[in-house]
Amino acid sequence: MATFKIVVSDAKTGKSEVLEAKDSTAQLFLGRRLGDTVDLTPVGQNYKVKITGGSDKAGFPMRADILGGGKRRVLLTEGVGFRHAAEGEKRRKLVRGGLVTEEVYQLNAVKVE
Repeated sequence: MATFKIVVSDAKTGKSEVLEAKDSTAQLFLGRRLGDTVDLTPVGQNYKVKITGGSDKAGFPMRADILGGGKRRVLLTEGVGFRHAAEGEKRRKLVRGGLVTEEVYQLNAVKVE
C-alpha cells in the first residue's frame, strides 16, 4: 500500500510540519496532480492544502509539465530538477511526472484557507 510523507508549509508563520499518510489516508492523494487542493480532515487536520511538489523514493523530483506519473528523461533548460552550470545550458534529466502515484515518497504542500 501507499505511504507518503506530507510536508505542509504555512506561509503566515513560516513553519512547516510533517504528516504521515498511510493506506486509507494515502488514497486521498493517489491520482491527484500538482496544483490540486486536498482536504486533510480524514488525516486529523482541519484545513486544506495545495500540492506544490514532491519526490519519489529515489529522490527524483516531480514536475507539473510532465504528463502521467512515470519517470521520463526530458531536455531541461530551467525549473525543477535542473541547475545550470553555464548560461544557456541544456541537459537531459530524469524527472517524475506530476501525477501522484504509489512510487512517490514525499509530497510538498501549502496550507490554503
